[in-house]
Amino acid sequence: MGAPAEEQAGIPFTEEVMADELPVNCWTPAIAEYDGTTDPQEHLSRFENAALLHRYTDGINRKHQKTKLSLFSIRQKEGESLNDYLQRFNAAALEAPSATQEVKASAFAQRLMDGDFFKSLAKKPATKFDVLLARASKYINMEDA
Repeated sequence: MGAPAEEQAGIPFTEEVMADELPVNCWTPAIAEYDGTTDPQEHLSRFENAALLHRYTDGINRKHQKTKLSLFSIRQKEGESLNDYLQRFNAAALEAPSATQEVKASAFAQRLMDGDFFKSLAKKPATKFDVLLARASKYINMEDA
């Protein structure tokens, strides 16, 4: 089986990327004039790639769906209330539809700062996110009181 047409033509972008329109706020890094001290082929490739993007499209700026593993990168910040952390986590969880109740509960608990709710989860872990939410609401009410 042969290489894709883009690869055969020496174009580093897929047809899908080439079909997208450039966003209005898109900018290309400045490409300095070639001074003879670097690889000329690399310099030419940078220029050609920038020209292709501006002449055609940019699929790079597309918003991609988050994976369930991305939830493990969300941590409660120092001084952040449980409620604020929960809201941020929920917003991210909505963008990761493949995340199960168990994954959400695990990711949320693993990135929780030490505190009363953390200690409660350490003693009795919540394996489902909806159970964790119900328990969290009690601690949020105590924070607000």
